Amino acid sequence: MQKLSNIFWLGTKELRSFMHDFVLVALVIYTFSLAVVAQAQSSAQEVHNASVAIVDEDQSELSYRIRRAFLSPYFQAPQLIAERDVVPLMNAGKYTFVIDIPPKFEADVLAGHQPAVQLNVDATAMVQAGLGSGYAQQIISDQINAFLSHLEGSPLPPVDLVVRIAFNPNAETGWFTSVMGIINGITMLAIVLAGAAIVREREHGTLDHLLVMPLTPFEIAMSKIWANSLIITLAAGLSLSLVVKDVLNVPIAGSIPLFLVGVAVYLFFATTIGIFLGTIARSMPQLGLLYLLVYLPLAMLSGSNTPLESMPPCLATVLQVSPTVHFVAFAQAILYRGAGFNVVWPEFVIIALIGVLFLLLGILRFRKVTAVAA
Repeated sequence: MQKLSNIFWLGTKELRSFMHDFVLVALVIYTFSLAVVAQAQSSAQEVHNASVAIVDEDQSELSYRIRRAFLSPYFQAPQLIAERDVVPLMNAGKYTFVIDIPPKFEADVLAGHQPAVQLNVDATAMVQAGLGSGYAQQIISDQINAFLSHLEGSPLPPVDLVVRIAFNPNAETGWFTSVMGIINGITMLAIVLAGAAIVREREHGTLDHLLVMPLTPFEIAMSKIWANSLIITLAAGLSLSLVVKDVLNVPIAGSIPLFLVGVAVYLFFATTIGIFLGTIARSMPQLGLLYLLVYLPLAMLSGSNTPLESMPPCLATVLQVSPTVHFVAFAQAILYRGAGFNVVWPEFVIIALIGVLFLLLGILRFRKVTAVAA
């Protein structure tokens, strides 16, 4: 009980120290608020609300079908304009796409000719222009094929392929990147906060004060682990509830409390890495360099940016020893697919086992460093 009491009161000291470090407080707030919003809104990989105008020189049933096929949320309602207004309106940036349907377009299609439809694109909107032009071509081709099949009475194909996108019907990038931003932020802050706590103790000389007290290295390390884990877990929960759900309107399919339990389990591994780096670094700049060497591989190979299925099989097999991979796997299962504990418990067990191993190694390293300092 005395050890638990020491760990608790040392942890409260860490919390007070964190609250007085305005740089770290600002980093936590930024990571789980503005950074998440910026990542969700600036890395969109789909067409959204693109402005479209149509020059309909045919005024036929087919041209009307094409005009009606451009739907939200990908496109705004198409506006009819005159051919003479195309250049002025595009120069003014009013429309991203202008489709020019030539005269006798439907007649030429029915006659078996290959009439050209002009698609004008404002390439200054790079993502919209690159993806939207492909969308427009596909929409026009589909409408022409459907129109010809209906008129010619072509038999229906034996197989009707219907594609339904689960969990993210419109394939919006922000739904994915916002949650993955929180997951990467958890790993980043766990390493930074725990490592900074050790370096700060050394720079301020308070580590020597702790060593002359009736405290063990285990108690000192565990106090830093639970205090920093509590800060990150609470911040992640608030970010999911307030930023992701309320500000970005991203639906969370599963249980946020279950996800936070998994976060707490994972943080035993991540904060131990921070403590290990803190015992090596002699200053905050050194900790920053070591952090980059550790965090970047963990984040890039975790599956939060590139799925493991897209990696070489040998690399994907080796990465199974990384708790970050299992953390991303159960986070996606819970938050995207609404998985319960009966589905994700194997990931919890794997993370806990690997986390305990790293915890023991980190505490042994911390014990050696404190023994040398003493």
